[in-house]
Amino acid sequence: MDIVKLVSEFGFPVVMVIGLGYYVWFVWQTITNKIDPAVQEMKVTIIRLTDQLRLLDQDMIRLQIKINTVLELKQKNRLENAHKNKRKD
Repeated sequence: MDIVKLVSEFGFPVVMVIGLGYYVWFVWQTITNKIDPAVQEMKVTIIRLTDQLRLLDQDMIRLQIKINTVLELKQKNRLENAHKNKRKD
C-alpha cells in the first residue's frame, strides 16, 4: 500500500505510531541478536586479558625482588672487598 493512501485512510498519528512501533521492534531485534552476543564475547576477552595482566604483574614483582636481591649481594660484595683491601694496606 502507498503511504499517502494509508495516511488518508487511518490518519497521520496512527501511521506514525505503527512506523515507530516497527522501528522499536527493529532496534530491539538488532540489539538482542547482534550487539548482546558481541558484548558477551568482549566480556570474555576482557576477563582473559585481565588475568594475563595479573600474571604479568606477579612476574614483574618476582623479577624486581630478584633484581633487588642481586643488587644487595653485589653491594655487600663490594663492601667486603673494600674492607679486605683496607686490611691489606
